[in-house]
Parts: sequence; structure tokens; C-alpha cells
Amino acid sequence: MNITPTSSAFSLITGAQNKASEAAGKIATLPLQNNEVGSPDFKSADLIKPVLSLNQAELETSAAVKILQSEQKTIGSLLDIRT
Repeated sequence: MNITPTSSAFSLITGAQNKASEAAGKIATLPLQNNEVGSPDFKSADLIKPVLSLNQAELETSAAVKILQSEQKTIGSLLDIRT
């Protein structure tokens, strides 16, 4: 099985998209605060994990972009050497 930087980057991006989607869904379904219209059952602790997941998804996407940029630089360097 041939693993390339591109496939690794796309795998990271896909995982980050799924993580962000799940976290956004959890945040969207949380009850509202007491001073707003909604449930008085709101707990700020319920918000911590989804927000951290969103942050992690952002970092994974950033890492994937850096992998793709490094691969492009490497390919450009290889082409410069051959010409």
C-alpha cells in the first residue's frame, strides 16, 4: 500500500471535517442559558468537549494544509533539479 503525503493530508482533513460536524451538532442541540428562552438545564461543562473538538479539528486541518504545502515545495524543488 502506497501512502503519500497527499493521501495523509486528505485523511486528516476528512477526519477534521467529521469531528467539526459532530461538535457543531452537539453545540447546536445544547439547551439555552437560563436568561434566554429555553431549558434551565444548561450546563456550561457540556460545552467544553465540543468546543475543544472544534479546536482540535482546526489544528488537524492546519497540519494537513502544511503537509500539502511541503509536498508542493518538494515537488517544485525536484522539478528545479531536473531542468
